Amino acid sequence: MNYIFYFLIVISIIAGAINGRLQEVVNSILTGAELSVKVAFSLIGIMAFWLGMMEIAKKSGLVEIISKLIKPITKRLFKEIPETSPAVGDIAMSFTANAFGLTNAATPIGIKAMEELQKHNSDKKSASNAMCMFLAMNTAGFQLVPATVIAVLIGAGYKNPTEIIAPTLLVTTIAFLSAIFIAKLLEKYWKPQSHAASDTIDGGHR
Repeated sequence: MNYIFYFLIVISIIAGAINGRLQEVVNSILTGAELSVKVAFSLIGIMAFWLGMMEIAKKSGLVEIISKLIKPITKRLFKEIPETSPAVGDIAMSFTANAFGLTNAATPIGIKAMEELQKHNSDKKSASNAMCMFLAMNTAGFQLVPATVIAVLIGAGYKNPTEIIAPTLLVTTIAFLSAIFIAKLLEKYWKPQSHAASDTIDGGHR
């Protein structure tokens, strides 16, 4: 990626020099750098707010309530996971963070959920069906409120940033349902194999 950006910058400078518009290229670079700083600072406030809300939800027991509400769904999607597993709560928190567009906040939560799912994985050398399902759901990124994108638009000076909520909800809903459907479909063709069992058999022959 660094090489790609370097290539684009060099080509832009060369093209600007050839066309006699090098000053405009330089001004665009400086303006873009200034705008990126403004956008970064605008993200700090909204990210801090939602991260604080997530922590409050966790300590107040709201996450447990959400976990209970989505338990019928998690039971069907994650049949390998016991209902009492901490992974259920982590999945709920990750889903909530993604739903509010907090992709950066959802990353550490998602890693923790994967660690919990790995504990229930019989084959430690490959991902379980539950892990693949969780990854597909997170990659699809269902969002009710794209908070991070709205913050970026506000930082960029966009006049009506909330107008992206409806199309984002439509697109991410379709992607989310498609990811679940495909993950469930592929489960039927790729069954998890137990390396532990094969190692035991090989060891017995030896």
